[in-house]
Amino acid sequence: MAKKLIKRYMPDPEKIRGHKSLRFLGRFLHDANLWHFNRRSVASAFFLGIFTAFIPIPFQMVVAAVLALVFRANVALSVALVWITNPLTMPPMFYFTYKVGCLLLNTPVNEAGFEMSLDWLTTGLQHIWKPLYLGSIVCGLIFGSLSYVLIRVYWRIHVIRSWRARINKRFRDSAPCSKHSRKSH
Repeated sequence: MAKKLIKRYMPDPEKIRGHKSLRFLGRFLHDANLWHFNRRSVASAFFLGIFTAFIPIPFQMVVAAVLALVFRANVALSVALVWITNPLTMPPMFYFTYKVGCLLLNTPVNEAGFEMSLDWLTTGLQHIWKPLYLGSIVCGLIFGSLSYVLIRVYWRIHVIRSWRARINKRFRDSAPCSKHSRKSH
């Protein structure tokens, strides 16, 4: 599992707890699930991080961190997963969620071009915000839930395989020596 690799790049919980800009969170930062990798905290972090990544809001990382605190998920992983949406993936992701929202609301897709201007944001966004946010919430819930289930299943399979390997190793180690090895003793 990539657990060791991920842990190597995780920030030190003590440094985060001691950071002066995070002191207002106080006791919330001392929950062990916020920093450890266990099935529940990692699966929850995947759900929260992916869900938040699908919502077109500013400060997604802050939202993911606060949600991780509330739901006792791995904070660093929740925040890292928000980077699914980045300058390269945002346009196709949000266009897809917009189309999903239009489908759910049974409204036609507005093919008007996007402009990076204040005028477009005030006029253009008012026509697409309902399907955009509905589609974003629905897609976030679907993909977040799917990732939660897949992580739980993967983790379970990994644990079962580890236990089987451990049992097989014990069996091999405790098996009686072969005839050839007994003669040499």
